[in-house]
Amino acid sequence: MLILLFPIIIGVVAYLAWKNRAVRGCRWRADSRRDKGSLRMYHCISCGAEAFTATQGPPANCKKGLGGKGL
Repeated sequence: MLILLFPIIIGVVAYLAWKNRAVRGCRWRADSRRDKGSLRMYHCISCGAEAFTATQGPPANCKKGLGGKGL
């Protein structure tokens, strides 16, 4: 019985982690075609956010909620 219960629990936890994007976190990819001088452009393949950074490496935080609505 315990042998069957363990894989079911692991499966449920894995599904909930996959379903919730906040748990997965951002996965930044560099887009060098859209760089602006010393600013590097990054695109998150998880949430779709886009951000520029002047530091080495991708942004540290998710940028999905930033920015306002269009005019």
